[in-house]
Amino acid sequence: MFGRRVTNATRALTRSYKVMVCGGSGGIGQPMAMLMSLDARVTSLVVMDVSMAMVPPEGVATDLSHIEKPCKVEGVAVDPAKPATEQLQAQLSGCDLVLIPAGVPRKPGMTRDDLFNINAGIAKGIVDACATHCPNAVLGLIVNPVNSVVPAMAELYKKKGLDPRKIVGVTTLDVVRANKFVAQATGADVTGVDVPVVGGHAGVTILPLFSQMTGSPPIPSADVPALDVRTQDAGTEVVNAKNGKGSATLSMAYAGARLGKAVLDGLEGKGTVECAYVAMVGNDKQVVGTELDYFSTKVKFGKKGGVEEVYPIGPLNDHETARMKEVNAALSAEIAKGVEWVSAQ
Repeated sequence: MFGRRVTNATRALTRSYKVMVCGGSGGIGQPMAMLMSLDARVTSLVVMDVSMAMVPPEGVATDLSHIEKPCKVEGVAVDPAKPATEQLQAQLSGCDLVLIPAGVPRKPGMTRDDLFNINAGIAKGIVDACATHCPNAVLGLIVNPVNSVVPAMAELYKKKGLDPRKIVGVTTLDVVRANKFVAQATGADVTGVDVPVVGGHAGVTILPLFSQMTGSPPIPSADVPALDVRTQDAGTEVVNAKNGKGSATLSMAYAGARLGKAVLDGLEGKGTVECAYVAMVGNDKQVVGTELDYFSTKVKFGKKGGVEEVYPIGPLNDHETARMKEVNAALSAEIAKGVEWVSAQ
């Protein structure tokens, strides 16, 4: 039958993995959970969300369990008034990858500091639980503001004596958008376009390196600034198109699943490379070419889970050199906010 001819052979040659999606009932979580369940290597998937979620995670899990794939899907609702550590032992035990599109969106009247304080608290509960029950798992964070939340959670892991490079900020959407925008501008086959995007994951900290892209004819230098800004502001483009009734959910789910699959590739020994926002450890700063303690650059995921190798930023043109100064100024302040938050706990 179509779609089943290589199932047994694939199953015999492929390792199996357990994945959890935290915030799995939400606009990003549901499609991301579906995309991960379609990966033949994912034989166990947990959809987790809070007990008051509009859609019960058990319902999402039941829905996904009807898809003709071998993946076993489980849903679990947690009471946010109680520590997640006490509620997720069975579900987190044995997890190889935990994708976290949890948190609240920024609402009218809410400052960025308010958003950070709320979402950092949400992320901490999940990260504490992972540290206890699956300390070797890779945690892919899509909790805004990523530029501050990832440093906070990585510093938390350091305090626990765990590997901070298990904490990975998912910036893949910036790459996905840059690739698509370049293909639209040049007529290149989008499936072959690869634009490195470095820095962070918000506003001016997002720096697409169009001078280093592959798979496309070059972009006229006069057109680069506008394409740069469009990549930075693409989230607003979606919000406006949805008339303020939503943000980027489907594209974010796709990008998060792409990062998740790269992590699984690494565990299998394929050494897949993606851009991600991670802690700079050892001599990483010298290798990458940054003075920042956290930075998004191309990384290779390895067999032990997490980041095995980081890659240099590479040579920058005049436009990118000037933009990098903006990246450093904005990102250093956002990193400091995350580190200070952990110190105050």
